[in-house]
Amino acid sequence: MSEMVREGIVAPTGLIAHGRGEAFDYLIGEETTENARRAERAAVALLLTASHPVVSVNGNAAALCAEDLVRLAGQVGARIEVNLFHRSDERVDKVAAFMERSGGKDILGRKPDAVLPGIASDRAKCSKQGIFSADVVLVPLEDGDRAEALVKAGKKVIVVDLNPLSRSAKAATVAIVDEVTRAIPNMVEMAQSSKADGSAGGASEFDNRANLAEALEHICARLKKLASEGKA
Repeated sequence: MSEMVREGIVAPTGLIAHGRGEAFDYLIGEETTENARRAERAAVALLLTASHPVVSVNGNAAALCAEDLVRLAGQVGARIEVNLFHRSDERVDKVAAFMERSGGKDILGRKPDAVLPGIASDRAKCSKQGIFSADVVLVPLEDGDRAEALVKAGKKVIVVDLNPLSRSAKAATVAIVDEVTRAIPNMVEMAQSSKADGSAGGASEFDNRANLAEALEHICARLKKLASEGKA
């Protein structure tokens, strides 16, 4: 990640966000839980049944799992769009070029021609061919303002967020409480399996609020277990 900062892919403040995520991953146990897999399956179902799915990519997501994001977009027929909080034309071009070197085609975001209502930052800038007209948006490593705005715009929103208490996780249609380098490869495999057997169900039964509560219960139970072991 520090190398990606030097290359201009990751913003310096992105390291703070990365560290915060790592802290929650320690609490979770650095593994994909069953409630995370449930969310991943629901997310894949949403993407496969979408009319116009889009994978939104920021610097951290690109640095951590660019190739897997490209693979997932290919499996579900999604466009990829670069969308940055700390935006400059130069940095957008660097992230887009990085995604292209990782196998991405027709990456959107270099020339935004639409504005998503309800966002004060540059993350409101987007592409008409991408996020603006999408019905389902995957936003790995997201900020709360945009997750809320996307939902208000009538879109189904999938976030990958290790913090089950975040505004992003609470606002999302499907929040995946998992580390992105585990979640996205899992979703690639699930998409391949769903396409192979012709199944893409499970999204309509998914309850995001209940799933987040289960993630919190997992963290609490794990901490109690660790505390108990420490007393033994």
